[in-house]
Amino acid sequence: MASAQAGRASSVRDILSHPRGGPTVLRIVLGTHLRRLRESRGITREAAGDAIRGSHAKISRLELGRVGAKERDIADLLTLYGVDDGEQREQFLALARQASRPGWWQRYSDVLPSWFETMIGLEEAASVIRTYEVQFIPGLLQTPDYARACIKLGNPRATDREVSRRVDLRMERQQLLTRPHAPKLWAVVDEGALRRPLGGTDAMRTQIRHLRTMAERPNITLQIAPFRLGGLAAAGGPVTILRFLEPDLPDIVYLEQLNSALYLDKREDVEDYLAVMDSLCATAEPHGKTGHFLDGLRFLEGLKQSL
Repeated sequence: MASAQAGRASSVRDILSHPRGGPTVLRIVLGTHLRRLRESRGITREAAGDAIRGSHAKISRLELGRVGAKERDIADLLTLYGVDDGEQREQFLALARQASRPGWWQRYSDVLPSWFETMIGLEEAASVIRTYEVQFIPGLLQTPDYARACIKLGNPRATDREVSRRVDLRMERQQLLTRPHAPKLWAVVDEGALRRPLGGTDAMRTQIRHLRTMAERPNITLQIAPFRLGGLAAAGGPVTILRFLEPDLPDIVYLEQLNSALYLDKREDVEDYLAVMDSLCATAEPHGKTGHFLDGLRFLEGLKQSL
């Protein structure tokens, strides 16, 4: 057991030395380590909750990384779990402090749904983001005018200021694609999303030009799923799968709905969606043909000439 604790402390030390991602991911990593410590001692969630003057539900949220934690609570849990070494305790407490810091996206808390905040935090730490979109261009590849049209469509009661704030948030999210050590984005876009001139012809022309530019980046793969394919494996709707370098983080499937989202990390669920994504990528037009396909969208007057 001592060697296991040392291994966990070493993992925490590595995270502190080379942090990957923001507080969302750090909370998940901290929660994972705390769950393993608790289970190794055979301690129930109820007993752990009692130790920090809370409930088993609070422990569950903490272990899933859904909430931050007070240092006092972490210290009490470490004592309960038999972590007595001063250096190891300080490493866990330092991780808890970092995990409690607000992410950059907190500046947009006035327009940021709580269910989407987790997604932004996961994007920050992902090494690979695979996504399939049916109706829209992926958010990470949208232009401001196209994003504005999408946001207005999904938030018909939003004020002009709220729409602008949401557009700014989406544009700031996109900066992760151009940073050093940027994640790899592998997107499959249904032809229907390209044929629908959302925001008007001018906005769509600019959007298509932007897609072509982004598809030339070495960390971006863009495939088109044309109409001629008929039925597709992901007929149920858009799917995003995130993969991480951190070994304590499993792949996560993100399924967005109008006013909520699902985050799936059970192995069998993830493997099902990975199989669907692999099938989509195998049947869609290869990345090398994307530019030619975009050139062929002549339904937008003057599009080819403008590109």
